[in-house]
This record gives sequence, structure tokens and C-alpha cells, in this order.
Amino acid sequence: MSQSKIGEGPSRTRQRRIRKVQARLTKAVPEATAVAAAAKPVPAPEVIHAHAAAIDVHSNNHVVCVGPDQVQTFGAYTVDLHAIADHLRQHGVTTVVLESTGVYWVPLFEVLESRGFEVFLIEPSQAGHCGARPKTDVADCQWLQRLHTYGLLRPSFRPPESVLALRGYWRQRQMQVRYAASHVQHIQKALEQMNVKLTEVAADIMGLTGTRIMEAILQGERDAKKLAGLRDPSCKKTTEEYAKALEGTWRPEHLFALQ
Repeated sequence: MSQSKIGEGPSRTRQRRIRKVQARLTKAVPEATAVAAAAKPVPAPEVIHAHAAAIDVHSNNHVVCVGPDQVQTFGAYTVDLHAIADHLRQHGVTTVVLESTGVYWVPLFEVLESRGFEVFLIEPSQAGHCGARPKTDVADCQWLQRLHTYGLLRPSFRPPESVLALRGYWRQRQMQVRYAASHVQHIQKALEQMNVKLTEVAADIMGLTGTRIMEAILQGERDAKKLAGLRDPSCKKTTEEYAKALEGTWRPEHLFALQ
């Protein structure tokens, strides 16, 4: 190897070392900046509801938190709901947050609202979006109270009392309609099991003709011709067709289902 090549070796090695050091320094600068930024103190969140409380609702008890380490458990009877309202009033609470757990929250919500408290009703998943939830009822209640204090919870919409009453009646009607449809299916099944083909001749077994015939059957009438004579004259099927359809086995367990 020539002397010129031998002389270039240490210089190139030194240059590579310099470049490595520069690369390390360049990488270390952002890391140091990030560490310095992380070391800056985080400002405390602004208090939105200074007199806030939270209640963890259950079927047999309610856990109430009115402040840090101020937690008390009450029962779920009506007298306990009023005791909760008195407890909140004694601690100067003006706003309360509840989770919409089943229907257990409804009586408590109504009592607190009637006593003049501002009640926030939230979905259970909403608190989970603010971080990992504690595992115990006491810790969970304190967590809700803290979130509510800083205004991090958004209340769900609840319609006025007049709309609530109308909605209750409407839901009850819908439920009754569904139940009625289910009962008609049971009646049809019982008739088919006795081979009474009332559904084949009557357009609606719950109409005037069908009701007359089934009432007569339940009163003990088994003569197909007499049952057919109860048809309304406006029915499309003839009396003879009704008489054929109303010949059945009349098993007692299926007759019981018609009741």
C-alpha cells in the first residue's frame, strides 16, 4: 500500500467519528426539549361547579359523595331518598350528577329535582371517556364528583313532565298491542292443535264472528252446526263451510289455553 493511502486512513476515521457525534447531538436536542416541556407544571383545571355532588345509583343503595373523602351510603327506600336530599342540603350542594343505571335513578332524580337541585343525568359510558374508572362504588362516586366539579360531564336530555307523562302512556299502549298480538298467536295455535280451522274461514278470529264462536266453545258448546250459526251474515264463507271447520278434538289443555 502506498504512503498516501496509509496517511488518509486516520483522517477518514476521524471524520466518521465526528459525524457520529454530531448525529447523536442532533438527536439529543429534541429529546431534551421534550423532557423540559414535560417538566413544566400542568395548570390546575378550572372549577365549574364549586358545590357539586355525585351519587352512584344501585337497586338497593345509593353512594353519595359531597366532596373529597366525604362519602356516605344510603338506602333506596323513599325515606332514604329524602334523607339524601337533606344530606346534600346540609353540605351546601347545588348540583348533583347521576348515572342512568336502569330505571333505579328515576325516583331519586324526581325527588332531587323537586327539592330544587340541579340534576345532571349522564350515560355510564361518558365517565369512562375521561379516564380509567375506579373499581369500587366509593371510589367511583368520588371520581364522578371530581369530574362534575370541573365541568367535564354533559347532561342527557330529559323532556318536561307533560311529555314524560304522554310518553309513559304511549309506551304502555305499545306494550299492550304487542302483548295482544302474542295472545292471538297463542289462540291460533290452540285452535290448530284441536284441528278447529276457524282461521281458515274467518278473516279475523278476534272479530265479531270469531269472538262469538270462541265464547260459545268456552261455555261448553261442541255442536259444529250451532257454532256455525253464530257467524255474521256478512261473512263470505257459508254456514256449511263454518260447520266443517269447527269440528275439533276439544282437548282440555288446549281449551284452557283459549281462556
